[in-house]
Amino acid sequence: MRSNIWVFLVMAAYFTIADIGYGIWSYLYFGAIEPIGTAAIGLLVILSLFIAFYLYSGMRRSAELPEDSLDGEIADDAGEVGFFSPWSWWPIALGLGSGLLFLSLAVGWWLTYIAVPFAIVAVVGFVFEYSRGAHAH
Repeated sequence: MRSNIWVFLVMAAYFTIADIGYGIWSYLYFGAIEPIGTAAIGLLVILSLFIAFYLYSGMRRSAELPEDSLDGEIADDAGEVGFFSPWSWWPIALGLGSGLLFLSLAVGWWLTYIAVPFAIVAVVGFVFEYSRGAHAH
């Protein structure tokens, strides 16, 4: 986690320099500081610092992670990742529904009326997959 904290601190420093440079460039080019871009890059600085602080406070509260140990092995962090249904078709249906929804932004809004019900059915099927049928809990 320590290396992740440093990555986000370096990102915050880079975005700070980029924000100052963007403000100077926009002032020289347009005659005034462009507020939207300057604010957006400034918010990237704040976001990077928030994430770095969150990781730092989590690192203080928890034990040392295997990836923070200098003599750590890849197998030290091995373990259960999660539960995945090998026979489930719902992720494919959910991907198709999401793909159609994003495609509707490029093709036309009429495709949204087809994609949204398809995506809703896929989400409901994916969430309640183990609530009925042979694999109900």
